[in-house]
Amino acid sequence: MQKKSISSSGFVHSRVLIGLLLCAATACFILIPIRSGLAFLHPQGPSNAPQGTLTFEERVSYQRAIEDVYWRHRIWPKERPDPKPSLDAVMSQAQLEKKVADYLRKSQALEDYWQHPIKAEQLQAEMDRMAQHTKQPQVLQELFEALGNDPFVIAECLVRPALTDRLLTSWYASDETIHGERKQRAESELQAHPGGQQMKQLSGKYSEIEFVRSDSARKEANHDLGHSILLNRSEWDETVEKLAAMFRDHTAAAPVSAAKGASLT
Repeated sequence: MQKKSISSSGFVHSRVLIGLLLCAATACFILIPIRSGLAFLHPQGPSNAPQGTLTFEERVSYQRAIEDVYWRHRIWPKERPDPKPSLDAVMSQAQLEKKVADYLRKSQALEDYWQHPIKAEQLQAEMDRMAQHTKQPQVLQELFEALGNDPFVIAECLVRPALTDRLLTSWYASDETIHGERKQRAESELQAHPGGQQMKQLSGKYSEIEFVRSDSARKEANHDLGHSILLNRSEWDETVEKLAAMFRDHTAAAPVSAAKGASLT
C-alpha cells in the first residue's frame, strides 16, 4: 500500500509547548517542549531519527517497541502454570505489520473519503491530552523513551494511531451518506410501531432480553435467568421509565412497574 508521512516542518513548530505530564507522587510537573535540538522529556542529546519521513519498515520497528512496553506491563495471571512468554511468542511480525498498515489506511481514509487529513495541530493537541490525562505516567514515559524521545516519531507512531481511530469512529458514526437512509427507515418504523409489543413488526433483526426484578417471585422460583438481567428496585423503576419514554407507551409500562413478581421483556 502507499505510505504517507507528515513533514517535520508541518509538525515541529519552534518554541511550542506540547504538554504537562503530572507527577502522581509529588507536586512537581514536567514541561515537554519541542525545540530544535532539544530532547523529549529528558535533557539528552537530539535524536538521530529522520525528521520528515518514516518508511513502513521503520514504523513496524517502532510499533514493536510500543508493543514491548505494553507487554512488559501486562500482568501474567498467577493461575497460569507456564511462565510469561516473550512478545515475539505472542505477536508475530505479520501482526505488527498489520497494525501499522491499518492505521495508515485509516489515516488515508480520513483524507480521501472525508477530506479531513490529520493536521499537525491535531497531533499536537492529542499529544497534549495524552500527557496531561494519562493514568500511567510511568508507562507513557517508557513509551516516549522506546521511541527515542523523538517528537516526530512519537507523533507518527504513538499519537497518530490513537487519533486516527477516534476521528474515524466519529466521522463514520455521523456520516449521513452511510447511515442516513437506514436511520430514516428506523425512525419511520418506530413512529408507525411505537409500542414494545409491535417491535416484531419492524424490518430489523428482532431479539428479546428479559429484565427481572431481583425481589420478584420469578427469581425466587428459580426462573431461568440465562437470557435475563436482574435489577434491584431502583434499577427496575429507572429501566421501566426509560423504556416507557422510548416507546411512548406509558400506559403499558406503568402496571408492570407496580407488579412485584413481574418481568419486563
